[in-house]
Amino acid sequence: MIKNISIINVATYDDNGVEINGLKKVNFIYGANGCGKTTISNYLYNPNDSRFSKSSLTWQNGIPISTLVYNKEFRERNFGKGKLGGVFTLGQATAEQIKEIDNKTEELNEIKKDGLKKKETQKALNDKKIELENEFRETTWVKTYKKYEASFKEAFTGTLQKESFKNKLLQEFISNTATLETFPILKEKAETIFGDIPKPITPINQISFDRIIEIENNEIWKKIIVGKADVDIAKLIQKLNINDWVNQGREYIQKDKTCPFCQEKTITDDFKSQLESFFDETYLNDIKSLKELKQEYNSLTQNLINELNAVETYHKDYKDTKLDNFKFSAYLKTLISQNASNNEFLNSKIKEPSRSFELSSLKEQFDLISELIIKANTEIKKHNDIVTNYNTERNNLVKSIWKLIIEEYRSEIVKYNTEKDGLEKGINALQSQIDLKRTEYLKLDAEIKSLSKNVTSIQPTIDEINRLLESYGFLNFEIVPTTEEGFYQIQREDGTIAETTLSEGEITFITFLYFLQLAKGGISEETVNDERILVIDDPISSLDSNVLFIVSTLIKEIIKSIKAETGNIKQLILLTHNVYFHKEASFEGLSRKGEKSQFWILRKNNKVSTINFYEDKNPIQSSYELLWREIREWENNSGITIQNTLRRILENYFSILGSKRDDVLINKFPTQVEKEICRSLLSWSNEGSHTLPDDLFVEAPDGTITTYLEVFKNIFIHTENIGHYNMMMNINEI
Repeated sequence: MIKNISIINVATYDDNGVEINGLKKVNFIYGANGCGKTTISNYLYNPNDSRFSKSSLTWQNGIPISTLVYNKEFRERNFGKGKLGGVFTLGQATAEQIKEIDNKTEELNEIKKDGLKKKETQKALNDKKIELENEFRETTWVKTYKKYEASFKEAFTGTLQKESFKNKLLQEFISNTATLETFPILKEKAETIFGDIPKPITPINQISFDRIIEIENNEIWKKIIVGKADVDIAKLIQKLNINDWVNQGREYIQKDKTCPFCQEKTITDDFKSQLESFFDETYLNDIKSLKELKQEYNSLTQNLINELNAVETYHKDYKDTKLDNFKFSAYLKTLISQNASNNEFLNSKIKEPSRSFELSSLKEQFDLISELIIKANTEIKKHNDIVTNYNTERNNLVKSIWKLIIEEYRSEIVKYNTEKDGLEKGINALQSQIDLKRTEYLKLDAEIKSLSKNVTSIQPTIDEINRLLESYGFLNFEIVPTTEEGFYQIQREDGTIAETTLSEGEITFITFLYFLQLAKGGISEETVNDERILVIDDPISSLDSNVLFIVSTLIKEIIKSIKAETGNIKQLILLTHNVYFHKEASFEGLSRKGEKSQFWILRKNNKVSTINFYEDKNPIQSSYELLWREIREWENNSGITIQNTLRRILENYFSILGSKRDDVLINKFPTQVEKEICRSLLSWSNEGSHTLPDDLFVEAPDGTITTYLEVFKNIFIHTENIGHYNMMMNINEI
């Protein structure tokens, strides 16, 4: 069944087009000539025509079925050469054969219904799956991508759309085997790897300070260095504690006997000898050691400090440094200060060897600085390893980032996969059942076609069309088979072929009857029982009023079968410009069983077609119908206007629509008495509608009105239009 029709950019339909949505089993589209009805019917006849490239159809459950279209083109195609193609229907079949076909057809319909139900259930599951996927995609995007976009956007390259990101997340959940690392570690790596390709960093030379510590710990700094004790002057020097003073003055008397203190010639050779003996070789060796150790210490510490200063300067300005510059500078500053103090102690020891000194150890600062360098070099090695194997490291980082995300989002992913797997199992199970039903359907359909092929012929179609022609008064011609198998032709009473002598109305009526037979049967034995949709576009062109109501009666029978879900016609789309035909065909009487009909009005404004939908309501409420309502309810208004109402109905229906004047209507009555009564009614209604009412008419007795209403009804009976009368009076026909 067709659910939606979209007509765009063709004929009177512009780029916006029209949407005919929510079609039901029975659909009426009313519109004046030239507003675009035939364009719709032509599209439904051949939706693959290039003219309709932008138009589209939506089928219920996505299953298209055969569509038969009746319009002007149908008449030209099927009666252009004066003969009609054969229609195959169930022919000379026995009751048992027909019953078997009917039973199998009913079974086929049940299989189809069951299959459609399963498809609907499958669609519901599929819709639920789509909803689940959409919700998961949106949640994933917000909770994961947006959360880590600032830090790890480079890792998401190629997945910067919601759908691709969701798919990548699910793929990584299955295949990712990377080691789980913390966010800070991954962020630090990302800062190194992502962005500009990193360059290698030169490692910091590790400092060696063992010799410096060894010199600091030498006991000589604490040793009291003095002269020989057994020399005569030793007692005095030691008593006065002037070892260092005498030692310094000794340099002044090496070449002169003048005392450096009193400036007298008091320095004797013996005194010189005693001084030399006092400051013996042991003393001199200690002094020598002091000077050598001091010089080595100063040289080692100064070189090391210079090296550390260079490291500090370089890494302060290096943006990718791995060294903790703040701590390094603090430790180095303390080291330099301690070294300066030690230098003062060393100078004092050289000047005063007899004094005991203890140097401040630089080991603590050396250890702290060395530890910073070791840490920095460790990070530099990691960095340089990344540089050496950049692509591998980058891929590993991306894997680790996805690992972090899927572990953090694991419970949601597991829940999603579980629900999706459950839905997919249900969908697949239903698909298996649908495929099984499809197999059963095809097998049974083949059996029905085989049975139908054995009992089908075109003769029942000929008989049925002739029966309808005869019953509706077309007695001067009939349908007969041609010498060419599978075709009919029109034959006059005298046996001549009426190929060119039929009126347009006769041709229209015959081709419409042929269309109805085609709808009930098929153009081949195999298609007799196929389901189909009927599209009927203005079937009453060139027909007089009698035939108009015949056609509407035939269509109403189709509508009843569609709503009752009997037969193979599943949907009707009726398009017409004739308000009376529209009302006749759409009239349901008191029996309104089955699904309600749908109504649209098609209009053309400024050469562009538009359409309006009227839900569950027939929009064709003409003044003609209002006249009939006055008759139905005449007792409520005392019948004051009933004469004018009767006149207008008779003029509209018989004079204007049917071209039948008063005398024609009068002569339809069989007896002279009835003719006079009819004439009286016409005179009474004309008199009451064309003159000012006086007391006579205002006070017309109810009996008079009732009598004339009975005559009014008889007019419709004798003109064979009682069906129209019953419809307009809301009388249910049994």
